[in-house]
Amino acid sequence: MNLRVGIDIGGTFTDFAVLDPETGKFDIGKVLSTPDDPARAVIEGLMTRIAESGRKPREIAEVVHATTIATNTVIERKGPATALITTEGFRDVILIGRQKRYELYDNLAGRPAPLVPRDCVFEVPERMLWTGEVHTPLDEDRLREIARELAARNVVSVAICFLHSYANPEHEQRAAGIIRAEAPDLMVSISSEVSPLYREFERTSTTVMNAYVMPGVASYVERLDRQLAALGSQAPMLIMQSNGGVATVDSVKRFPIRIIESGPAAGVLTAARFAPAAGTDNLISFDMGGTTAKLCLVEDGKPLLTSEFEVDMAHLKKGSGLPVSIPAVDLIEIGSGGGSIARVDLGTIAVGPESAGSAPGPACYGNGGSLPTVTDADLVLGYLNPDYFLGGEMQLDAEAALTAIERDVAVPLGIDVMDAAWGIHEVVTAQMAQAARAVTINRGKDPRLFALVPFGGAGPVHGSRLARMLGCPRVVFPRAAGVESAVGLLMAETSLDLARTQVLTLDEDNRAAINALYAALEATARQQLDEAGVPADRQALVASCDMRFAGQGFEIAVDLPGWPYAEGGIETLRQAFHAAYAQAYGDRTFDADWAVLGVHWRLRATAVGRTLTLDELPTLDGDVARAQRGTRRVWFPETAGFTDCPVYDRYRFSPGDRIAGPAIVEERESTIVLPPDSDTTVDPHGNLVTTLI
Repeated sequence: MNLRVGIDIGGTFTDFAVLDPETGKFDIGKVLSTPDDPARAVIEGLMTRIAESGRKPREIAEVVHATTIATNTVIERKGPATALITTEGFRDVILIGRQKRYELYDNLAGRPAPLVPRDCVFEVPERMLWTGEVHTPLDEDRLREIARELAARNVVSVAICFLHSYANPEHEQRAAGIIRAEAPDLMVSISSEVSPLYREFERTSTTVMNAYVMPGVASYVERLDRQLAALGSQAPMLIMQSNGGVATVDSVKRFPIRIIESGPAAGVLTAARFAPAAGTDNLISFDMGGTTAKLCLVEDGKPLLTSEFEVDMAHLKKGSGLPVSIPAVDLIEIGSGGGSIARVDLGTIAVGPESAGSAPGPACYGNGGSLPTVTDADLVLGYLNPDYFLGGEMQLDAEAALTAIERDVAVPLGIDVMDAAWGIHEVVTAQMAQAARAVTINRGKDPRLFALVPFGGAGPVHGSRLARMLGCPRVVFPRAAGVESAVGLLMAETSLDLARTQVLTLDEDNRAAINALYAALEATARQQLDEAGVPADRQALVASCDMRFAGQGFEIAVDLPGWPYAEGGIETLRQAFHAAYAQAYGDRTFDADWAVLGVHWRLRATAVGRTLTLDELPTLDGDVARAQRGTRRVWFPETAGFTDCPVYDRYRFSPGDRIAGPAIVEERESTIVLPPDSDTTVDPHGNLVTTLI
């Protein structure tokens, strides 16, 4: 038992990476996803990969899985009947939200509908003060009435979120016990376990979302775990979390909200590995699959993290989505992928967010799809080889793609079909550039100081063009770029994030309280890591705190030195906050004597020590012509149309090979488009490093 398996389910394809740690050899592949039953593609694809490598399922030592099932459940509103039980007088917390428009001057701007309708929100007389003292006892008889009503209405899952339960969870815990006793078939989520932080709207929204996705996620992971065992695998299945770590099946069943960004997080983990190839620790991770594109910053070699994000956002506008207050990789996801459907809207080309997915798929798939997509445009432009899609496992129909683009885009606009195809390619790339600017320029970062790392099935096709739009000087195309997220899963470690809200002034009077907080968090963290089978010598704990000056309304995250803090140690925390504040807001003047408040005390616990080493390519002769498999007519705006372009087989490259653009580089799971005025070299591990001239 030594094989490690990474499996990443996307909207169009399911990706696989099977690693033999002893040899460093990868077996990778893609299969079409099966939206009606995602587990079917997982099992069928895994059996194919294992059989092709000459191994047996019983040799699998570990399966790490990333899935979009939680996100899709929310966006598509496919969750079961869910209810919310809250403190009397707070029935409309999720309906009111922050009571403001995300776009002040847009009269049509609206927020996504709550996951729980108002008639499924129930109030209970009880009241906890912010200090944790009981103001009004819990009305247990009312809870029993609600439990019976929920059962009668066929509610499947319930969220319980009481006022100030982060300070004292006693009422929530008692309420959960009563609900389970009265209605044992109900799934229950309580906010003091899901998100024990203050700010009622965000905490309630997070808990409701956890309850909403819990039945679907629990059913899926249980079913997949059983099917893997039926194949003969005795390996534990781990699930990628939004924070970039992995968790056990039992943990995910209780807290499915932690995998809401499971798939995208896996890809970002890999981007940091390419800092040496890029010559910089500042990277933009760009993952473009069949349905969506995901972008994230990597600064100083580390992916950016956030403690709060939104799901189902409109036009990348902050405040337009459903807030989630859990730690996650700080990325932006938009509906721009290879399967995104192109159309004419108000006399211009529009692309996405609707996707053809895997069924029926783009017109060129020949599976019944007739609408033009980005993949159809890329095929018509000559970027894709119709005879070598998925290494020849799928044959693409170029004529069907051309017909769809001409009928639905070129003719309505009165333009040439090739101009229409290029317009689709350019529009979707511009949409991704807009998202990239949101994670760079909108945060005060200059994209010209970052290298771009494109991956996913469609990422390498659009990567160089996106880099040109952003002004990125260098692009790194990873080895196995088409399944890089699945490879990234094999780098993930067990990880958990704990947090507690307690507003404390940073002074010596509160030093004992701060030490007690972290002692309690550490005890919980080590217990959970022990339960996950992580040896004590591989357990690493990192503290942080969300702080603000007294009188301010919002906090900034500050990394903290280790604890316990000795006499005078609190001043170190204040200095850490001052440094973080100056970095976030520039050289603004503040009085060093101003009172500083610690609000959310956080502890991240991870397993450390895992490495992922790729074998180096053998050095061959210095003539890159060995890798050329022919030429193809490819459309570039720089050449004002089609030009004969060399086509290379990526698997025949050698370290030091140099390719001048324009050129096409093909591999089984993806295609790299190198535009004119680009210079590309192959590094020792087979990564392609492109400099845009």
